[in-house]
Amino acid sequence: MTEHHIHLVSDATGETVISVAKACLVQFEDLQLIEHAWPLIRSEAQMDKVIESIESSPGIVLCTLVNSELRRVLEEGCRRLKLPFIPVLDPVIAALAGHLGTKAQGMPGLQHAMNDEYFKRIEAIQFVMNHDDGQSMNSFEDADIVVMGVSRTSKTPVCVYLANRGYKAANIPVVPDCPLPIGLTKSDGPMIVGLTSDPQRLVQIRRNRLRMLNEFEETDYVDLETVIAEVKAARRMYAKNRWPVIDVTRKSVEETAAAIIQHYTKRMEQIS
Repeated sequence: MTEHHIHLVSDATGETVISVAKACLVQFEDLQLIEHAWPLIRSEAQMDKVIESIESSPGIVLCTLVNSELRRVLEEGCRRLKLPFIPVLDPVIAALAGHLGTKAQGMPGLQHAMNDEYFKRIEAIQFVMNHDDGQSMNSFEDADIVVMGVSRTSKTPVCVYLANRGYKAANIPVVPDCPLPIGLTKSDGPMIVGLTSDPQRLVQIRRNRLRMLNEFEETDYVDLETVIAEVKAARRMYAKNRWPVIDVTRKSVEETAAAIIQHYTKRMEQIS
């Protein structure tokens, strides 16, 4: 396959342009892609080095530069090198400015400012760490969302993702013959979501997990019939308590979290 270079230039952390690039590039198959990430570019001297690298490894250039002077330097460099220059934020900022009737500030890194939302995310991440896998059950009622599920249904990564969106999330494992925490089913408590998965897929994931731990003994943990019964019991419990259920078998962590946020938003709208 032919190698393709892509340069991702940002005057902030680069998270946005990297995410946009990944979301778009996944639509193209069989690419041998070499990514060059250039975050925190805030001076012309830094930009000159970026352009030198682009010249030595020519490829498409995506940027999230809000500083007009730095953008001009990069755009002129791309024009000289006859390379595509794509400022990915421009259409959104232009549409917002037109609709809102105001001008964008043009200051880099504003989305990473240490404001109330930033500290809310930090607090949520700390909450998730303290309430992972059934820990700190005496304070789970302080959660926005409680995620239930049998072992290896991606509870922890989903909760971490939710925390990065500012939601306090606790996760509680569903274990056969283990009672639920007292007060969990209170109607005015946190929103509870049940995760489920295809038993065969669960067995495969659990076996891989055990191999990583150098455990090869055959136990109920990886016995298909036992896992089927485990999943059915969990689903019966979800149905009994009328909790929303999300099948994570073919879902990424991001998709699962997005579905949970949808349920949470609906619930808050109903409460208000």
